Amino acid sequence: MRHGRQADSIRRRQRVLTALDRALADGAEISVCGIARAAGVDRSFLYRHRDLLEKLHALEATPPATGQPAGPVVTRASLQADLLAAHERAARLNTRVQHLEKRLSEALGEQAWRESGLDTPTDIDALRQQITHLEQQAIDLRIQLEERDEDLAAARATNRELMARINISHHNR
Repeated sequence: MRHGRQADSIRRRQRVLTALDRALADGAEISVCGIARAAGVDRSFLYRHRDLLEKLHALEATPPATGQPAGPVVTRASLQADLLAAHERAARLNTRVQHLEKRLSEALGEQAWRESGLDTPTDIDALRQQITHLEQQAIDLRIQLEERDEDLAAARATNRELMARINISHHNR
């Protein structure tokens, strides 16, 4: 029984090696799933046989050997670097689009403001200065009002006191 299992393992190893050679010759993508499927074995068989798995990973990392003498070599690492660069470029372009949309919105708003016939927008600094000036005037007017209220209260108190004296003097006569 042990010999039968060993013979079966040897046959499966040979099928994996044949599938690897065929994938290399065809220039097909080399992956654990693809080789296991082509060899008719379970993926766990590849993971149990570290030497086969290491060979598979080594072939997976090298570019496929095609009959074309010239041309760029595409590897998984180069494709991943291209993908990362594309993501970064997309993020930069997205930021640029948002900036341009904001500028366009501001330009359209100013154009609509001018075309509406309303006054041109006044300078924000001038408006802030005017607000500060008006706030100071309001404070000064409140102070004056408080002083006049105090004067009025004092005049009323004096008036009541005088009326009380007059009433007392007329009452005593």
